[in-house]
Amino acid sequence: MLFGPSAASAAGTCGGGESDYNGDGLRDTAIADPDATVGTKAGSGAVTVVYGGTTATSVQIQQDLAWVPGDAEGKAQFGRSLTHGDLNADGCSDLVVGAPYKDVGTARDSGSVYVLFGAPGGLGTGPASATYDQTGVTASQGPEAGDLFGFALTGGTTSTALPFLVIGSPGEDTAVGADAGVIHYLSGKPTANVVVSQDSTGVWDASEANDRFGASLASTDRYFTVGSPGESIPTAAFAGAIHVFRPSLNASGLPDPVFGLGQTPDAPAGTDKDLSAEPYDRFGTSLAMAPHRISSEASALGAVLAVGVPGEDIGAVTDAGRVALYRVNPDKTVTRTLENLNQGVTEMEGDPAAGDFFGQQVAVVNTAPTQVATAVTVKVAVGVPGKEASATAEHLDKGGVQILPFDANPGPTDAWLDPGYGIPGVPEHQMYAGTSLAATPQSLLVGVVNPSGDTPGSVYAFDWTVVSGGAPTRTFAPGQDGLPADGTAFGAVVR
Repeated sequence: MLFGPSAASAAGTCGGGESDYNGDGLRDTAIADPDATVGTKAGSGAVTVVYGGTTATSVQIQQDLAWVPGDAEGKAQFGRSLTHGDLNADGCSDLVVGAPYKDVGTARDSGSVYVLFGAPGGLGTGPASATYDQTGVTASQGPEAGDLFGFALTGGTTSTALPFLVIGSPGEDTAVGADAGVIHYLSGKPTANVVVSQDSTGVWDASEANDRFGASLASTDRYFTVGSPGESIPTAAFAGAIHVFRPSLNASGLPDPVFGLGQTPDAPAGTDKDLSAEPYDRFGTSLAMAPHRISSEASALGAVLAVGVPGEDIGAVTDAGRVALYRVNPDKTVTRTLENLNQGVTEMEGDPAAGDFFGQQVAVVNTAPTQVATAVTVKVAVGVPGKEASATAEHLDKGGVQILPFDANPGPTDAWLDPGYGIPGVPEHQMYAGTSLAATPQSLLVGVVNPSGDTPGSVYAFDWTVVSGGAPTRTFAPGQDGLPADGTAFGAVVR
């Protein structure tokens, strides 16, 4: 098996907190710069881990370190995806890093994933790190050029205490054509690796060329969701789709399919035409999930799911974007909370504009997952990276972030942040704020790369109750508070 209990597990030396890589009971923050130069190798990538609280203890991780598997490789983009989970059940969270453009043998951009195990002394001081790629899988699914294995990651521990990891390989070619995509599901069971495609038993729809199944992923302890933003419905290319699974193996030896859905091929008269499947809507480009309890449940048996549709036209406004909000129910049904969340919703700040790409990234949090969920405890953040500062296109593609309750009436209590208005710094063209988001119970983390080159970027932590234009509670920036001063796109990915 890939994962299993370690010697440290019996000793009970770690605290068992989520995203706690040194077991001290404090949440740690991983910040990636996938474009970082290592030595002379541009785009090799690096990840900075900031340990706990407000301390300045950190470590910068890249593939020329002795304890990190492999070697730094130009354009491999180590850190292009991140997730965490206690994969060896020792109580310390483990950091999982994707390098989807890593060459495997002669297979260019095949991709690799690295599991860096946590320990009381921090990452790199405990069990040897592990490498995973498609070597050893069946010949048709082994390392091939352009597989992009590790493009997306999600994982954790199931409600039955089983560690799991899901790896997206959206560039995988199958019998139906190029870039159909697959996922690899890994767990602590003897069947450590299961390859799943849209042709697997019980999975909705069927594989097609350019589906890119596995391009986005999200999970809770009871469900995980896979995005296929290239799905054609029925002939609308890149309309997009999503697929929800339970992270436990069924009688077919697969993670159990819950449901799949896309947009309506042609919304009937009298309904919201924006929900029709159209070319390049890219439904499922981004995903986020959180545990969710309703009043009839004794615990959080369901999950809330946010789906980004950044290519959606809102009326005649091209690529304005929208987000669909759902509840995944334990009986394998889905409740549509608000399928057309966009900046045209009543009382929401801002208006839909061409090229906003509202929903390019999403984040969801439940700040009280054991309690009955409310609009106060469950929040969604939406990235709007194409937003301009004004109708005159001042600061082209400056971007921004909208924070809302996960509710059918989110407009009256939303908050808006953008560079120069809540997000610190001087607004500039093409900052694309909103492309890097992450949620913790305490904070929304927003990564912003500065295009001027004066700094390689920063990550800002905002309280979930922040008002429009409100200030961050903490800033992570290269060269500050002991963090390394170098980098290229610091904050492009954060976890």
